[in-house]
Amino acid sequence: MYLQTLHLRNFRNYHHQQVDFSAQKTILIGNNAQGKSNLLEAVELLASLKTHRTSRDADLVHQGEITASIQASIDRAYGSVEFDLLLRRQGGRTLKRNGETLRRQLDGLGTLNAVEFSCLDLDLVRGGPDCRRQWVDNLLVQLEPLYARILQDYQQVLKQRNALLKTLKKLHRDQVAIPHDLSQQLSLWDLQLAATGSRVTRRRSRGLARLIPLAQAWHRDISNQAETLEITYCPNIPWVQDDPHHVQQACLEKIEQRRQAEQYQGSSMVGPHRDEIEFTINGTPARFYGSQGQQRTLVLALKLAELQLIETIIGEPPLLLLDDVLAELDPFRQNQLLDTIQTRFQTLITTTHLNSFGANWLNHAQILTVNQGMLRPYVRPFSETYGP
Repeated sequence: MYLQTLHLRNFRNYHHQQVDFSAQKTILIGNNAQGKSNLLEAVELLASLKTHRTSRDADLVHQGEITASIQASIDRAYGSVEFDLLLRRQGGRTLKRNGETLRRQLDGLGTLNAVEFSCLDLDLVRGGPDCRRQWVDNLLVQLEPLYARILQDYQQVLKQRNALLKTLKKLHRDQVAIPHDLSQQLSLWDLQLAATGSRVTRRRSRGLARLIPLAQAWHRDISNQAETLEITYCPNIPWVQDDPHHVQQACLEKIEQRRQAEQYQGSSMVGPHRDEIEFTINGTPARFYGSQGQQRTLVLALKLAELQLIETIIGEPPLLLLDDVLAELDPFRQNQLLDTIQTRFQTLITTTHLNSFGANWLNHAQILTVNQGMLRPYVRPFSETYGP
């Protein structure tokens, strides 16, 4: 998989910019707030149809403009693909693949695969359970684009069920008996939650089962065999048998146990939206007791495992997006990451300086300077050398 060209129009601080990628490794160098991360965000948006930086398309459209567009030419094992995304400030998107408008946005998932690693990824360890759920969900969408629809179905059921529970909470507070029709509605939503939730939790379990051994192997290498990583999936629904009926029944039984508590709280207390993923290093919870170095090692191991798993599943190496991450790693971890990449993955890296890169990297990379939303080839100072 190779991103050949990227054309941005009125995206963030880019008015009109085309990039022709001429090497497996592209280094974007510039001061902060010049647009380096914005370019990586455009690639992330094509890969996942969302960005970790905002949930509003209006934030992506250049100030004073009505629309923004991202156009990409991608070389895949099965042929070349033209992929275009049109964003509107007032909402609504148009997505095209090879000139054909896609009826559903989710149909565009899987056209481009990418793994992003930024300093914000430390929230995987330090943040709340929602950060870890979002991480595994984003990975599963890369592995199985259909999962995006499964997750969307579950979230819609959860939204409707929560709305009903809020109504029941008000009735309970006002000491009004619950009408029979509302009780029937809740029973129907219980069944829907169990059915859609079963699909979510079973896929999370399967995906993590494949990722965990890879992450553990990378973690052993990076820590020089000194640390043991354990990753545990803790589903909110207690199930042991990977069977739809079994998981649905387990969900319904737990809902019945929490029936009064849910109506009192006015929200769903059972389901995959309350799952947790636990990381421990040498038996100690990494979230509370891991040092910064241990936490960075853990996240690096997870990202390398993601790359490896996606490549195995889809049959092609995904793109790797490194957003100002080298400054967060010590020299050993920097070398571990850069040595792993080599020419295996097309990589886009943002940085404020080139000090972290060896001569071999710099001599074989495309280096672009970013200044106020404009890209230019990097001009090496006369006194600067990268070695033979």
